[in-house]
Amino acid sequence: MKSGCQGCRSQLHEFAISMAFQPIVDVETGKPFVYEALVRGINGEPAAEVLASISEESRYAFDQKCRVAAIEGAVAAGIRDTGARLSINFLPNAVYSPLACIQLTLKTALATGFPTERLIFEFTENEEMIDTEHVRGIIETYQQLGFGTAIDDFGAGHAGLGLLVKFQTDYIKLDMALIRGLDGCLPQRKVVDGVVRMARSLGIGVIAEGIETAEEFETLRTLGVRYIQGYLLARPRFEGLPPILMPDERMVSAAA
Repeated sequence: MKSGCQGCRSQLHEFAISMAFQPIVDVETGKPFVYEALVRGINGEPAAEVLASISEESRYAFDQKCRVAAIEGAVAAGIRDTGARLSINFLPNAVYSPLACIQLTLKTALATGFPTERLIFEFTENEEMIDTEHVRGIIETYQQLGFGTAIDDFGAGHAGLGLLVKFQTDYIKLDMALIRGLDGCLPQRKVVDGVVRMARSLGIGVIAEGIETAEEFETLRTLGVRYIQGYLLARPRFEGLPPILMPDERMVSAAA
């Protein structure tokens, strides 16, 4: 384990990456609740291009580099003054030990003056997780340290109800496949409504991602989803915090 973490530190310099930031908006206030950090190349290259260059051997160091770049980039962009939290994506399998592998994150937050209680870590897995106890340990450790935790892409692939039986994160992010066009699909609305009610009963906050239309936005708000993310409100901004434009403001702007 120690040698693995040492390997991470020695490889950090190999990754030339930056971040874009997209807000998750509190619809009750119209203000950013969280800014999600999205990995980019140093010239704004898309995430897919960056991730394609990561090998199995380097994924651990890459995960550490992303955490550092996210915190440093968000602070440079002015997140401290917004009061918003910062969400960082991570791969559970890129964590040898929750306590050992969080040290660089803590050090970076301290160096930049970013409060660690405003950090959220969200994870997703494209393949089924074999060692769910390891993931449970990461989540419990992060929660004990005061971080928020979230399951990304909930409702897609293996990020489903079975995970909530094994561990409970602070938030779930509904996959955009559940969101797209739900205003015109009764079964889809029923499914989302059921997930929202279930999450509320477990004390889990719900975030809807991928919202692109005012109709989707209004339907989600009617269903009680408070936190919303998507192109309708703001697109990611490379190395910056984008302005938020609520649907009502868009209507006023169009009328003018």
